[in-house]
Amino acid sequence: MRDTEGEGTGGPAATEDLLYDVIRRLWPLHRTVVRAVERELADTGMTAGEHALLDALRTEGPRTVPQLARSMGLDRQPVQRWVNHAAELGLVVTAPNPAHRRSPLIRLTGEGTAAIRGVQQFEATELRHRLADLPAEDVRTALHVLDRLGEEFRHLANGSRVQREETDSQGSRDSRGSEGSNGSNRSNGTPEGHDDRPAPPPLMHKGRSGE
Repeated sequence: MRDTEGEGTGGPAATEDLLYDVIRRLWPLHRTVVRAVERELADTGMTAGEHALLDALRTEGPRTVPQLARSMGLDRQPVQRWVNHAAELGLVVTAPNPAHRRSPLIRLTGEGTAAIRGVQQFEATELRHRLADLPAEDVRTALHVLDRLGEEFRHLANGSRVQREETDSQGSRDSRGSEGSNGSNRSNGTPEGHDDRPAPPPLMHKGRSGE
């Protein structure tokens, strides 16, 4: 699959090798971050996935479970489990949804807002301390690369194999690559259990009772 032509010259092959290295690091990094978060949360009753849920609600505001699942790239079932447990802890509540009576909005409670705010203040301090040597421009570049990888792999996961050159020359995009689904529809070939993995949250403050 990989062509060594141009290797060491800064050409396409070198860029491809770098992309392979990025992809190879994603899963180990994901698991390492989740393990670190779970260790910090050992006495709180919260899971790493529930931290991701609170973070999403704080960032995006009240959302339905399907909306949360789409934004987190997961199936509804694990997100619903996190919502249920966070509700038991008093961190979220359901509210009527004027747009859809059967799909209530999930919103943070005062306790949930305070919990996620406290955690993220601690995280920000830790990140500044531990990664102070990283220039902001490097971080922006990393975000851009991750966004582009996510976009292209969503097309692959949804069954689209249309190349950009083919799309341009034909003047239209194959319907399988349409953005209409926002990458949220799972293909029938998606392995079961894939979406039970929590989105990797950052480091968390040990021993916070709100989580």
